[in-house]
Amino acid sequence: MRSRFSAYATAHYHYILDTYTKEKQQALSVEELASSAQGAKWFALKVHPTLAASSVDSTVNSLVNKPVNNSISNSVYANTNVEAADAEQNSKPNLNDNKTVVEFTAYYFENKSMYQLHETSNFIVEDGKWRYHDGELHEDCGKIKYGRNLPCVCGSNKKFKQCCALKNR
Repeated sequence: MRSRFSAYATAHYHYILDTYTKEKQQALSVEELASSAQGAKWFALKVHPTLAASSVDSTVNSLVNKPVNNSISNSVYANTNVEAADAEQNSKPNLNDNKTVVEFTAYYFENKSMYQLHETSNFIVEDGKWRYHDGELHEDCGKIKYGRNLPCVCGSNKKFKQCCALKNR
């Protein structure tokens, strides 16, 4: 997931295409990926705690914004606090599974406005490598207003106006 974000941020569209499943690669091209990302300046990524897909007996559609019972928290997908160690453990896919679910929020600037992309993604192992298959966008995607005096979303501990807002406008 993080490598795909970095590839978007640095415009390495060949890599992005290579990280799709073979089924999805057939319907995409490097040119289409470049065109869809044109003008976007990606600057921050937050990977949310999730569960491996094989440990959930339902589809991703039933997971998005709905509670999942587990021993860590009553609701991983709701906005609850999960201890850092548990969150880190749950954000890593189980390498014994052949699929996993990753929820993330990526931030970018386009035309001097800030946007967020909040998605729950499905990854599948093909040829021993994790590949992006598809994802479901959350309702909070799109243009956002972020307070200039709030801590920057990149995690720098600086005010937003003194960090990414300054660098990306």
